[in-house]
Amino acid sequence: MLCCARLCRVPPRSLPWLPKPPARLCRKRPGIACLGTARPGQLGVMGDFLPRGSGIVTRRPLILQLIFSKTEYAEFLHCKSKKFTDFDEVRQEIEAETDRVTGTNKGISPIPINLRVYSPHVLNLTLIDLPGITKVPVGDQPQDIEFQIRDMILQFIARESSLILAVTPANMDLANSDALKMAKEVDPQGLRTIGVITKLDLMDEGTDARDVLENKLLPLRRGYIGVVNRSQKDIDGKKDIRAALAAERKFFLSHPAYRHMADRMGTPHLQKVLNQPCWPSPSLLCSFSPISVPSSSPPPPSN
Repeated sequence: MLCCARLCRVPPRSLPWLPKPPARLCRKRPGIACLGTARPGQLGVMGDFLPRGSGIVTRRPLILQLIFSKTEYAEFLHCKSKKFTDFDEVRQEIEAETDRVTGTNKGISPIPINLRVYSPHVLNLTLIDLPGITKVPVGDQPQDIEFQIRDMILQFIARESSLILAVTPANMDLANSDALKMAKEVDPQGLRTIGVITKLDLMDEGTDARDVLENKLLPLRRGYIGVVNRSQKDIDGKKDIRAALAAERKFFLSHPAYRHMADRMGTPHLQKVLNQPCWPSPSLLCSFSPISVPSSSPPPPSN
């Protein structure tokens, strides 16, 4: 069976849609762009079926459209005639399609890969996995790799219809977070930026990120959400997603610095925030096209 991204799984009983919902409920959620440094746990935030490894793993933007459906499968825009029911095959196809355009030696491309996931365990969302922010070229990457990736990311996050997940590892100085810096460039008031703090379980003994998560250090209007993702070892060992979520919950409830805010931390809470039916900014109700590099946003649909 298809194993959906842990970020997007929700209990079926909480779904407000039917397989063929009324037109008034068909309004799309905004695109959610996830950005961070090359290895901040970003992939764990996006989903467990994405390729993982060293260096820049995401080398083309991946536009992941989640669609509520009774049946569970995935399909790519570049091979729509094939339905995938195993996410190991989905991962392999992402890697193969990336290499087809960029080569096999760390090259990058702004041409997106479009993936649709149909499942009774998801809400209608569009997630965008962007190449990690990096400064040093490797392999076949050009010397101006930093600027190429920056321009690519800005194409997506500059749209007012996009929500921004600015992912930063807990062991990084928040003031040096490239993800937060880029988010602030296009969203100076923080109306559509959510800070995500990863690797809380890997901080040095005696240290914690309490001030960050309490929004005291570098405040964001929407604040910060801490998550504890499965490690590469957990993934390789086929650690069950439910077990991982239970371990994450236990971590927040048992940690003296986080237990008082445990209900506002973790992957389920991040799900809840992303699945909110509407956002204060009217432009965030605009439709997001999952099949092209971002352009100007269309007006919001009328009621």
